[in-house]
Amino acid sequence: MTDRDLDPRLLRGFLAVAEELHFTRAAARLYVAQQALSRDVRRLERELGAELFLRTTRQVELTADGQRLVPLARRVLGAHEELADAFAPARDADRPLLVDLNTDGPGTARSVLERARELAPGCELMARFESGLTHAAAEILAGRLDVSFGRYGGLGARLRTGLGRHPVRYEPLAVLLPEDHPLAAAPAVPLSALAGETVYAGAGNPRTLEWTSLAEDLFAGRGIGIAPPAPVAVGKEEFRRVMAKTRNPVLVTVDFADLPGSVKRPLVDPVPLSPLSMVWRQGLRHPGLDALREAAAELAAVHGWLAVPQDSWWPEPLTSGPGGG
Repeated sequence: MTDRDLDPRLLRGFLAVAEELHFTRAAARLYVAQQALSRDVRRLERELGAELFLRTTRQVELTADGQRLVPLARRVLGAHEELADAFAPARDADRPLLVDLNTDGPGTARSVLERARELAPGCELMARFESGLTHAAAEILAGRLDVSFGRYGGLGARLRTGLGRHPVRYEPLAVLLPEDHPLAAAPAVPLSALAGETVYAGAGNPRTLEWTSLAEDLFAGRGIGIAPPAPVAVGKEEFRRVMAKTRNPVLVTVDFADLPGSVKRPLVDPVPLSPLSMVWRQGLRHPGLDALREAAAELAAVHGWLAVPQDSWWPEPLTSGPGGG
């Protein structure tokens, strides 16, 4: 190995390939060309004087040296992050904080943002609408977004790594029905009444994988199908139009915006809950983030957001309490 300092970018590329064991997926994760990533890995191998991967046309595997480098690379990059974060307050305090609410309608995340703006009127908290925590988490880790809300437990391990989080709410779920649907006349819909139905839950949308996986867990063994992929709709009017064509019931939260031609009914027996967390890049320091965390804690206490009804279901614990089935 030469006495030249290693470029942290080379270590980031190496770790992405080591975790994905696939150059194309790793390049997509880093938002770089595959050829550039391959060049960086070869350069790192030259500088270390070691072969890090065994490459064939079918698969990529770590060598013994590659396995040895993984924890070392993580420690080095962690130290770089710690160094940058130590000076982040002065750099970040005056810039706008980009806060993803998932949708432009009402909901828990919107309530938290509005209260945070009251708590920190000198901060610029800019709303964004990324439509899904899977996508938003990748944007946070890439530095293009600061904060988002969603089901943290539904993210893959590579996305959870590097994220801080604050439990916000166990959100009750509901179903959006065409207003002439046989179940629309009831004030609430038992889960068993959805047996034989095909319910839309974002299948095929790569931005909302955590939501589809929640539906899969909830519907398993209940005779409820998941609707096939539909065109990804941007905005409430486009969503309403597409759902009106498919006429499938839609899995939503109880705070989801009302849509013309549809009725929203809470689900019961049991009451299904979606664990909602606020997430951000670990090490982020910003007065706007402090205000968001304070607002989330305040509203949860006032409204009982972290209380769990007796007859309920949820996919994983949001806090340190017991998990659901």
